[in-house]
Order: sequence, then C-alpha cells, then structure tokens
Amino acid sequence: MDGAGLRLVASASAAAVAAAPDPAAYQARCIEDYQASQTARGFSSLTIDNGAATLERFLAACGRPAWEVTCEDIDRVVGGLAAVGLATSTRRGYVSVFKGFFTFLLARKAAEIESLFGERLIDPVDEFNAARHVGNDSPEVAPPPTTQRMDAFFAFLRDRIATARVFAAAGRDYALFRTLYHAGLRTEETVLLDVADLHFDRGPFGKIHVRYGKAAKGSGPRPRWVPMLDGLDLILKWYLADVRSRLVAGAVLFPDQSGDRLHRGSVRNRLAHLLDLEDASAAERFSPHAIRRACATHNYERGMDLVAIQQLLGHWQVGTTMGYVRPSATFIEDAYRRAVSATLSALDEEPR
Repeated sequence: MDGAGLRLVASASAAAVAAAPDPAAYQARCIEDYQASQTARGFSSLTIDNGAATLERFLAACGRPAWEVTCEDIDRVVGGLAAVGLATSTRRGYVSVFKGFFTFLLARKAAEIESLFGERLIDPVDEFNAARHVGNDSPEVAPPPTTQRMDAFFAFLRDRIATARVFAAAGRDYALFRTLYHAGLRTEETVLLDVADLHFDRGPFGKIHVRYGKAAKGSGPRPRWVPMLDGLDLILKWYLADVRSRLVAGAVLFPDQSGDRLHRGSVRNRLAHLLDLEDASAAERFSPHAIRRACATHNYERGMDLVAIQQLLGHWQVGTTMGYVRPSATFIEDAYRRAVSATLSALDEEPR
C-alpha cells in the first residue's frame, strides 16, 4: 500500500474513533433502553430501579464498560464482595443483574458496540464464576434463628422501649420486626405498607393487604392477604395508638424519622445496629430474610400445612417454600412424640 493509501486508512480510523460516543454516556443510554424493555415485560418500577442501582454499583466495581468486562473482572469483583462479608444470595444478585443486562446487550446492541468500539461481545459470566444456588443441605446456609432466639430478641426490643432515648423509634422497631416475623413478609413488602393496608376486622385475626407482593415470571406485583397471627393484631393496634402518632407520618405504616418510607437497606442496617446493641454473638446474628425463613420453619414445626405457609409467604411454587423450611435437629423426634401421644390419647378415649 502506498503512502496515500496509508493516509486514507489512518484518516478513516481517526474518523471512526472521533465518531465513537463517550463509553459512559453510551452505557447509560443502554441501561435506559434495558429499563424500557423491562417495563414492557411488566416489571414493577421498584424492581427496575433497584436492579439499575445494583447494576451501576457492579459496573463501577468492574471499572470498565460492560462490553469490556472479562471473566477475571467478575472473579475479582465477586471475590471482593465475599471478602467484605456480603451473603451468597447478595453476591448472586449482583451477578444475576449483570448477566441480565449483558444478555440484553448481546441481543440488542452487539453489532452496534462492535461498530462503535471494536469490541465483540463475549459473555464473561461462565460456568466457573456463575453464582450457584446453594442447596438446602449445604453447611453454607445458616439455619434460621430458633423460636427461643427470636423470643430473646423481641424481649430485648421490648425492654429497650422503656429506656431508649427516642421512644417512637424504638417502638417502631419492635412493631416492624414483629411484623416481619409473624407475617413472614419480605422487607420490601413491609416498607411499602400503608396504615390503610391494615384490616383488623377482616377474618378471625385481622389481615394485612400486601399490595406490592414480589413479582414472578415477569408479572407485575402480586398482592395477597396475610393474617395477623400470634397476636400481631394487638401489637399493631398498640403501635398505631401509642407509637406512630409520635412519628412524623402521612400514610406510611413504618416511617423513618422524617416521615418518609424506610428503605429496605435501612431495615437491614437497623437490624444489624440492634444486634450490636444486644451484644449478639456471631452465631446469634441474623438478617431480615432469615426472619422470614424462621417464620416458615416455626409455623411448619408446629403443624401448619406447607401449602398454607406457601400462601402466607407469597411463593409462586410450594417447592420454594420447602427450601425455606429448616426444621430443628430434634424435629423428627418431636414429631414422633406428638404422633405417639395422639395415638395413646385416642386409645384411652375408646370405650372399653
């Protein structure tokens, strides 16, 4: 190739580079397009916004645009998340969100990205770093807190109400975590509750209208009615009468100090702070999600039907509920004693 030809190629290459958009700005537009596709699929705005925030944090940790992320980047970032103590489920969530976005890029933007940036898309989430679901028998899955542990925690919260510097915040915490436990709600479902969602005259125990139940299979929010079991109705009546009136609040059931909705991350941080105040050991600590698993386990241990627990938790399939149930080490023996006792009682009642 002569000098003129080389100059022509160089000029074309320079023009292509000059025409390429800013990678950060282009990626932001891709994320907006991805969010629009999720809206079209019926995802809730809350799910979309939370996913976008998670994706942006993950990409920032990678330190490069999504189309330049490598398998080694995934390994490094996920390893870093593990090093700071994030749970397996949280790390899996980060990788899952990135995987969804990258799949969108492959389907919608691959040719454009290669044309603009000269990068051919290769999925960096492979069989070696794809977050796996941990089985129920895995020792990596900590059992949910026992009934005795939850009783001790609630006793601590109850005693704290009398001594806390801010009575209203302490009372709200008590009612909030009792609601998470007795109703088996997800954190996100709980913070989205309004006072109007409490129906004390519905059913024998009163019911909570969970309007923003978790979506499934691309659907929008799935509402459900949850009974106020184990005296939760009395706790919530006390909270409304004696505590909530001292908070700056509009329609929100569990507001923060300024009257806005608590964020689910705030609930997680609040629980961690309370466990610190309780001086809980590492073995005694638990997460908001572990409280939900405890609800499933304890109701199952005392004889509630598995399908009823499924409906309580708002699971799409009963198999998901089975994964939440982690009976105690003496569950078989306890069930055997109950069965034998019932049989002997029936025999004693037979006419002789």
